[in-house]
Amino acid sequence: MSGVPSAAWDAILERLDDAATLARTDAGIVAMLRLPERVLEVSIPVKMDDGRLEVFTGWRIHHDTTRGPGKGGIRFHPDVDADEVKALAASMTFKTAVLDLPFGGAKGGVRCNPSVLSLGELERLTRRYTFEILPLLGPDKDVPAPDVNTDGRVMAWLMDTVSMASGAAMPSSVTGKPIALGGTRAHSGATSSGVTVCARAAFAERDMPFTGSRAVVQGFGKVGGPLAFLLSSAGMRVVAVSDAGGAVLNEGGLDVFHLSDHVERTGSVEGFTGGDPIGGDELWDVECELLVPAALGDVIDEKVAGRLKAKVVIEAANGPTTRAAEPVLDRRDIVVVPDILANAGGVTASYFEWAQSRQGYAWDEELVATRLRARMEDAFTMVWARAETLNVSLRRAAFVVALERVSEAIEARGLFP
Repeated sequence: MSGVPSAAWDAILERLDDAATLARTDAGIVAMLRLPERVLEVSIPVKMDDGRLEVFTGWRIHHDTTRGPGKGGIRFHPDVDADEVKALAASMTFKTAVLDLPFGGAKGGVRCNPSVLSLGELERLTRRYTFEILPLLGPDKDVPAPDVNTDGRVMAWLMDTVSMASGAAMPSSVTGKPIALGGTRAHSGATSSGVTVCARAAFAERDMPFTGSRAVVQGFGKVGGPLAFLLSSAGMRVVAVSDAGGAVLNEGGLDVFHLSDHVERTGSVEGFTGGDPIGGDELWDVECELLVPAALGDVIDEKVAGRLKAKVVIEAANGPTTRAAEPVLDRRDIVVVPDILANAGGVTASYFEWAQSRQGYAWDEELVATRLRARMEDAFTMVWARAETLNVSLRRAAFVVALERVSEAIEARGLFP
């Protein structure tokens, strides 16, 4: 790992230290969690279509696996590095603990630009990367899932590589698989469903009506798109949506169905005739009850936090709020449901898929939806109650709940040897 300080990793350590103070966690346990369990960096030689040999760099990192196998996605991105993967792995430790899932925290990444790779190059990259990190993988050791620029097809290649190397079918070695390989139909929209559950719960706690309230969604991709549809179907007015191409506003409520069709045709919300175009930065000034950042990290900084017109913020994206913005939102009494709770529907659905693959028995969609909703509601209730008891924000309370569960597991297992 580089010697350059990582803002993402520093932020994780600050949250860990804060939660440890609130929970009065043993100093030895905190010391263990301030370092990842294992960091594997690999070189990935790939024969390109033009005959060149190109070598990529990849990582798989376990932060803590006390509560179960490592769980976390794999991202392909030109800017990914070890410190980013390390911070994301630690975040998964706490996210799985908040939802009380029997997993630890892991994450993987390959530094590459998948948009310039052919399908064949992408497959060869995926398979060689999988083979290089194979010592860490397995249903009882580490179960990857899709993340940035990876999908079910990539997971299928990963699963097939693990299976071929082991000489046995290994469907439970990965989640986010295609349906044909034992994936679950509820996986793709699970994060959006979990965000909706948290939004409903937060509105109920604040005695705010859900139906008829206005929502703004920043990001219209794999999470933001389905989420806008779910919120609209639940009776909310989705008044503004943005993506990398632009933003659109309709105070009466956007027709999300037609907006989705437009995005599918053009690739962006820009140019949608069912609303007025606005600048992406103007999105933060739109009057609404609910704001959902569902795209990039660090978009709500100190200045944006002072401008928001929302009463509730649900963090569908990872790390959308900067550390400097948090006290501003607290002072303005804006409820923020943090990412490690709000977007945990995805990893919960992954848990369900893993369990089904191990059982060799697929659950019906209604059962998956019911269990997902129950998990998210239970986690929200636990975090909200802890926040009231400690008189702290939901974010600080979520880390306390997570740290207490991880600490309990570490103490129960003891220290080997």
